[in-house]
Amino acid sequence: QVQLVESGGGLVQPGGSLRLSCAASGSISTIYAMGWYRQAPGKQRELVARITSVGTANYADSVKGRFTISRDNAKNTVYLQMNSLKPEDTAVYYCNGPMGDYVRWAWGQGTQVTVSS
Repeated sequence: QVQLVESGGGLVQPGGSLRLSCAASGSISTIYAMGWYRQAPGKQRELVARITSVGTANYADSVKGRFTISRDNAKNTVYLQMNSLKPEDTAVYYCNGPMGDYVRWAWGQGTQVTVSS
């Protein structure tokens, strides 16, 4: 069972940037797609960025052009570079392996991102 540990969140002003990291305790392998999810208070968790094993990335419309997902399979780590942050990006961010409507592993503790002036 892979364990996921997210880090890099914090408080940032609108327009600022953060880089999130997701370290996996085991091999995320080159066959697994990985994704970043977020859950805002009172809302359902949503997938905001996904990257395939060969590096093809897809984004939710709300973050397209501002967020960039990347992965380092040798380090079993996935990253999310977030630029031009908006207050509506405020949420707890999680990573996991998307499998349709499900995920591959248990959720980690997430990392809180707060965008506020």
